Amino acid sequence: MSPDQWDDLDSEETVEAIVEALRVGGHEAEFFEANLSLIEALPTYQPDICFNIAESHWGDSRESQVPAILEMLRIPYTGSRVMSLALALDKAMTKRVLHFHGLPTPAFQTFERVDEPLDDDLTFPMFVKPTSEGTGMGVSARSVVRDEAELREQIREILIRYRQPALVEHYVDGREITVGVVGNLRGPVARRVPGDEDAPRITAGLHFLPPLEVDFARYPVEEGGIYTGRVKTELADDFHFLCPAPLDEELRIDLNWYTAAAFRVLGCRDVARVDFRLDRHNNNAPYILEINPLPGLNPRISDLVIEARAEGATYAELINSILLHGAARHGLLPKGIQLNWPTVRLP
Repeated sequence: MSPDQWDDLDSEETVEAIVEALRVGGHEAEFFEANLSLIEALPTYQPDICFNIAESHWGDSRESQVPAILEMLRIPYTGSRVMSLALALDKAMTKRVLHFHGLPTPAFQTFERVDEPLDDDLTFPMFVKPTSEGTGMGVSARSVVRDEAELREQIREILIRYRQPALVEHYVDGREITVGVVGNLRGPVARRVPGDEDAPRITAGLHFLPPLEVDFARYPVEEGGIYTGRVKTELADDFHFLCPAPLDEELRIDLNWYTAAAFRVLGCRDVARVDFRLDRHNNNAPYILEINPLPGLNPRISDLVIEARAEGATYAELINSILLHGAARHGLLPKGIQLNWPTVRLP
């Protein structure tokens, strides 16, 4: 088992904050551990809806396990559904979907063996990480490789440490921006981007939070200017960021559009976060790195929470907005509630 095996799991601080936020919103709420006890515990508790944050423990589709149980029990829940959660955790499969739809993502290749030949369209420098992990697991300054020897060594480390394929992509040198979104695209929408380039960009029903930029200049030089696992865990309590990120209006609109497009083609629901790199060698062209349909909700340091705070929303308002968007999808929205942002203003 790798030393960072459980880095994805939420802290007690996060769990307790979410429960309290739901209670502040006027709801009765209790915490249930995301394991097989749910099968007996939830029918006894009889929730109207579950606020899902379950990362789960094992398997390459672990984030979809609890939603699958909830669907089997016919209990509504917030956030993305089974297929979207399973797909997004597999970074290589996510990139194949993005590439299919013509959305910008760095060129990539997966490696199951150290000695697999390198595709012709991949050029150094490259970035190496596990295919199915989160929270920066397996990501360090050594993840950026600049020659064949470094590449093979880093692939070897991923294969041994995580026992899964290594994802290798062209390294985009530049600023790292993340855009959070709350809501749902209006009407029944297919998992596709309209083929007509002149068609209006479809974003109705989504609220885009202010973009957040990681301020790499304020981290130790040994982190290599990337959002490493150490930055996300050991250094998380001293998080350095710019929010709203200093972006020109045209670029901000483009990032929002790509966020909506990624949200759409992966079939996300209620809330998500999309991570970008801006290529400093190509006029700050944005590239989608990852889509997180189960973003962190720590009340102090999670990106989405910081973005909401930058717009004047409290933590409780963010949590209850996510809840009510999920409730609306299931026909449970209380009368008189309008799905604006935030959906409720709490004292």
